[in-house]
Amino acid sequence: MSIVLTSRSGADSKLHLEIPVDKPNAEFTVEVVVRPKPQTGKGWPPGYFALFGSIDDETFTVHPQPPMPPPVDIE
Repeated sequence: MSIVLTSRSGADSKLHLEIPVDKPNAEFTVEVVVRPKPQTGKGWPPGYFALFGSIDDETFTVHPQPPMPPPVDIE
């Protein structure tokens, strides 16, 4: 039998599992693999910010940018 579930750790940084089985008073081998849940559509993908400054091509140039318009006074 294989069970896959998503669970949230408590304030004590622990996951509490309760696994139903079909046989009372029987021995079982239990294997637990814990992996962080991948982000799905929340925030930036892993490693995204490592890309900043990653252009190492010496021929790459940034073209001059037009000046910013003057700020607008809000009263």
